[in-house]
Amino acid sequence: MNCRAAPGQEHGVFRPLIDNQNADAWIRRYQAADDAAIRLVCLPHAGGSASFYFPMAQALAPAVDVLSVQYPGRQDRRHEPGITDIGVYADALTSALLPWVDRPLALFGHSMGAVLAFEVTRRLERDHGIDPVRIFASGRRSPSSHRPETVHLRDDDGIVAEMRELSGTDAAILGDEDILRMVLPAIRSDYTAIENYRAAPEHTVNAPVTVLTGESDPRTSRVEAESWEGHTLGGLDLHSFPGGHFFLTKQQAQVLKIVSEELAAAARKG
Repeated sequence: MNCRAAPGQEHGVFRPLIDNQNADAWIRRYQAADDAAIRLVCLPHAGGSASFYFPMAQALAPAVDVLSVQYPGRQDRRHEPGITDIGVYADALTSALLPWVDRPLALFGHSMGAVLAFEVTRRLERDHGIDPVRIFASGRRSPSSHRPETVHLRDDDGIVAEMRELSGTDAAILGDEDILRMVLPAIRSDYTAIENYRAAPEHTVNAPVTVLTGESDPRTSRVEAESWEGHTLGGLDLHSFPGGHFFLTKQQAQVLKIVSEELAAAARKG
């Protein structure tokens, strides 16, 4: 007899079910490019929101149709509970992206978003026969490169200190107690998800991976960035930039050039 696990309990691990009836809740399309030959899905960092990628959407249109992912627990989704498990995140995102696979698809993720890009690509390839043309993994060590991290266990002041150290959050937001009170639960949920994430060394994707890393990123060494090579069967490109964890905010022109060239090449291949 072929027994199938109950929804949310696959592989013997219980995962809370996500109400994904409104898949549009996950997707923001700031600069629609209906005639673009290729689509890029952009996934934010822990505590980040879809609007982080507004400049990229503007810069790449109309050649690329950019979809920015909005995680629950922030901005217009602030009343939804955050997600504390990367597998649950990836399952829900994969489902939300299925209506958008009518053309070649690539994924760009920064920090936690890079891990989500990898896990969503695994699910698209394995479960749906959809082959993303490339992953852009920014500001994140490879999926199986583990460091013991406990930011999610800190008090609120400790989480804010981490955010300040990485310089990824607008100083005005960090100084506004009311805004902080609203976003800290989502930030804690994201840190819980990414710090408890584990990937086996044999987990791979077919898609090629372009790794983007900051030369002085305290969260990703050169060796950890290079080890993405063990997780792709499609080949690895690595680009290093001056700067720390959020190097891409100051290196935007160079990052956009690489992304644009890679996507144009992928679009030509069809």
